[in-house]
Amino acid sequence: MIIPDYVRPYLWSYDISKLDLKHDRRRIIVNILNLGSETAVRWLFSVYSRAELIQAITDSAAGEWSPKSWRFWSLIFDIGDRSPVERFPAHALRNS
Repeated sequence: MIIPDYVRPYLWSYDISKLDLKHDRRRIIVNILNLGSETAVRWLFSVYSRAELIQAITDSAAGEWSPKSWRFWSLIFDIGDRSPVERFPAHALRNS
């Protein structure tokens, strides 16, 4: 499946022709949920299962989400309200 033109602006820093929907799914999902239009999000939901969306969200790293986007999608997917920053506090990263 080809990434539609209306999704491309949300993946602006990537060479779209080299993105793979399976291999790069976390990047695609996080970018579109953070920045995407309603049309782009609808496309995302048609491409990925709920389980894949939740997995990508919960596997994301600190700094990948705007606080508002994280709060919104964590409520939509009922994944709790602990942001990636809270899951990976700076002191824990320094000590690993």
